[in-house]
Amino acid sequence: METDDTSVPAGFELGLAYPDEDALDAVVAQLVEDRVASRISEHDATLWGPDAEEEAGKRLGWTDLHVTSVPLVAQVEALRDELRGAGLDRVVLCGMGGSSLAPEVICATAGVPLTVLDSSDPDMVREAIAEGLERTVVVVSSKSGGTVETDSQRRAYEHAFEVAGIDPASRIVVVTDPGSPLDEEATGKGYRVFHADPQIGGRYSALTAFGLVPSGLAGADVGGLLQQADDIAEDVAADDETNPALVLGALLGLANKEGVDKLVLADAGSANVGFGDWAEQLVAESTGKQGRGILPVVVDGPDAPNADASTADEVVGMIGPMSEDHPVAASGYGFAVDAPLGALFVLWEYATAVAGRLIGINPFDQPDVESAKQAARAMLEGSSEAPVAVFTDGGVTVYDYTGWLPEDALTVRTAVASLLDELDPEHGYIAVQAYLDRFRQKELADSRDTLATRTGRPTTFGWGPRFLHSTGQYHKGGPATGVYLQITGDPDRDLEVPGRPFTFGEFLLAQAVGDAGVLTDHGRPVLRLHLDGTDAARETLREALA
Repeated sequence: METDDTSVPAGFELGLAYPDEDALDAVVAQLVEDRVASRISEHDATLWGPDAEEEAGKRLGWTDLHVTSVPLVAQVEALRDELRGAGLDRVVLCGMGGSSLAPEVICATAGVPLTVLDSSDPDMVREAIAEGLERTVVVVSSKSGGTVETDSQRRAYEHAFEVAGIDPASRIVVVTDPGSPLDEEATGKGYRVFHADPQIGGRYSALTAFGLVPSGLAGADVGGLLQQADDIAEDVAADDETNPALVLGALLGLANKEGVDKLVLADAGSANVGFGDWAEQLVAESTGKQGRGILPVVVDGPDAPNADASTADEVVGMIGPMSEDHPVAASGYGFAVDAPLGALFVLWEYATAVAGRLIGINPFDQPDVESAKQAARAMLEGSSEAPVAVFTDGGVTVYDYTGWLPEDALTVRTAVASLLDELDPEHGYIAVQAYLDRFRQKELADSRDTLATRTGRPTTFGWGPRFLHSTGQYHKGGPATGVYLQITGDPDRDLEVPGRPFTFGEFLLAQAVGDAGVLTDHGRPVLRLHLDGTDAARETLREALA
């Protein structure tokens, strides 16, 4: 294995590892000859083939955001000062996927508080509303203006403000595409509305109003973030073999074509808090389709399972400063990258678009995301059958959607073991999907390390329903190599969605059941474990996973 340090702009570090230097050089040289970088920056929609041209033609505005978003900074800062002058210093963001992940990373990196409400869990919604309502401003972000989770959260906050005698128009700020249903309703109600560029998809929207408005209102330096993006803009648009985006995209694309289709993202002392979660949704939703794709596996650090040791189908990536102590990938493919956050956003957007061209997919559509939404709607409307429980053990009810579970699997422990037996030992992965309060039950995320250690296979963890707007595309559209463990549970208390014929709890369960149905339709094995809310159920789950 050889390593290489690519020439990058000041303030950047990029180190690469690969098994065949000539092969990587050839791919990069072809990208340069084809002028891929400059054509992306020029919004050339033909780069991903004729089938992708229509969608790509209206999704490339993100390459200019380091310039086009600059006027937004003063507007956001002025509103922040106005709100703080009125005593409103707590910012809550209601949004999903691309509308929430970038602001969460921006604010965590900047060290400023932002409450991200990206769940339908009734306990999580209730707790967010109960905290500091008198000093809260709510940013409602939805590109389409019709995201049901975000609409439900908005309704709940409107109701809470009205009950408290507070005019919602004084507290709610909307970010959406011009002309969306949310735009029209919010304008009619007198809410403050920021329009995003409709020529940019949600997962490429970190430096649009979706990323900048909530982050700026929370106190992050969004002007500095755009400057960081501007510092790298010329380099990533250059048709040059030292272009870091071309090199990183080439590494990911070449590895994928050789069967190395998992991407481990480990925090290696990065100053950018939670960056892997943002990159996960960008890469998974952009590439996971047509039976192909790159599955991101976000881990806590270089010593975490799947990073050290890794499997032969993983590219191992470190987000943070260079170090000789970084693990060596079993596949031979690896990298380490360290840069300011704004530059990282741009670097990964370009690299993902480049990798998509090499893999042969359209990195700007998400054809399988809507299927889960439709299935959830069918559950709520009663037009699809509810799953039937197989058995209950220790406070945990077990559901098997297609009858794959062996008849002698009569405990949670044996059910989990049976699911893991379905793993392809060379190419399979495990996806744990927890439709629960991600703050109150954050220890469940430890199950990723537990199962990765137990099986030695790549393991991901996602909180539902937020992962449905990101990795959910890969699970249904990518390679059919996953097994899926859903964890649902009874809330402490359900919560009505004002003006809707369903509760938050009913909606959350419909999302889980609907997505499981779509996965099974794609031939994927799904096991759902439903916890009754007791300590005994949580202990049963822990024992079964270990």
